[in-house]
Amino acid sequence: MTWFTYILTCCDGSFYVGHTSDLEERINVHNSGRGAIFTAIRRPVILSYSETHESKEDAMKREKQIKKWTRQKKIALINGDLKKLKKLSKRNI
Repeated sequence: MTWFTYILTCCDGSFYVGHTSDLEERINVHNSGRGAIFTAIRRPVILSYSETHESKEDAMKREKQIKKWTRQKKIALINGDLKKLKKLSKRNI
């Protein structure tokens, strides 16, 4: 079974990060208001990014990682800007 980690962009510009085994159905659930409370009050949502994983555990691990990221870092991931993503990942010492 394939699992997904995904980022939705809500109507107010905020991001929602989640995981699922059925991406199309999960987006429909969010847009129907039956998903997370966060997205239910920020509809409609659109899929901005997704990636596949071989296990639920891997998808959940990646979801937790992305949720900790800054907005700028999420935008770089969505845009596929790996150079900017790498720069934003460096720690300021």
